[in-house]
Amino acid sequence: MRIVFMGTPEFAVSSLEALYGSGQDVALVVTQPDRPKGRGYVLTPSPVKVCALAHGTEVITPDRMRDESVIEKLKSANADMFIVTAFGKILPQAVLDIPPMGCVNVHASLLPKLRGAAPINRAIMNGDDVGGVTLMYMDAGMDTGDIISEHAIPIPGEWDAGDYHDALMAVGKDALKGFMELCASGKSIPRRKQDPEKATYAPKITGEDTLLDFNADSVSVCNRIRGLAPAPCAYFTLGGKRIKVRKAEVSDGSGVPGEIISCDRGGIEIACGEGSVIIKALCPEGRSPTDAESYLRGHRLEPGTNVNV
Repeated sequence: MRIVFMGTPEFAVSSLEALYGSGQDVALVVTQPDRPKGRGYVLTPSPVKVCALAHGTEVITPDRMRDESVIEKLKSANADMFIVTAFGKILPQAVLDIPPMGCVNVHASLLPKLRGAAPINRAIMNGDDVGGVTLMYMDAGMDTGDIISEHAIPIPGEWDAGDYHDALMAVGKDALKGFMELCASGKSIPRRKQDPEKATYAPKITGEDTLLDFNADSVSVCNRIRGLAPAPCAYFTLGGKRIKVRKAEVSDGSGVPGEIISCDRGGIEIACGEGSVIIKALCPEGRSPTDAESYLRGHRLEPGTNVNV
């Protein structure tokens, strides 16, 4: 089949590779414009753009999907279907109407659960123990289209968002390969309506999400740390500086929420509204990531000190 692919981050690369690997004719790739990155703010192409160019595929990076020039470019690709994975832009109806076989989205949750921009982070932050990937036909709503297939996997309690992200990349790649095989077979494509009564949402991660609230119970605090690692990372403040937390464990210590209970080779233990968390790995402001034991060798912390003050 002739395909236009739309995607941007690393997560979407596995879908694009699935299309190349299954012999599809990828006529055009659409991704977000190059963005400044790193300390030098060097304009850097998206991972999807890098992958597409390596395969010799034409790439466009529109600012607005509603522009007539963009719509005409998509029409001229003469694609049978558009495949979309983590593109990061809303598709107007004029775009959705172009391909005769429709627009199919690879979404990183089991819909209708966790519709929206950050399903991977939110699943871990919520403490979900099962997740997965959904293939769906796109419509004008936000992840509201008819479901083609769902592919569930367990989420182990020790995983952070990075672990879950990598697992879902593999799941999504296999799911899309299977879908393309089904399309080639000539068999009818399954589709079923979502139940809006069961819908939940996964809004974009903001700065407010990253500040740890130790008034919450220890499990909730630890899930937030897991759900925001390895980036952007949850943080607390100490001495007016941010300390990002990369790894922590739930414990049963007690104290005033936000109070450092102990700091030794086992890590930095901080009291929560119920229980405590032991910080195992962190990243001080302006420094490189390190483990808690190494951090404590160069920083004197006293039990009884309160963070976020």
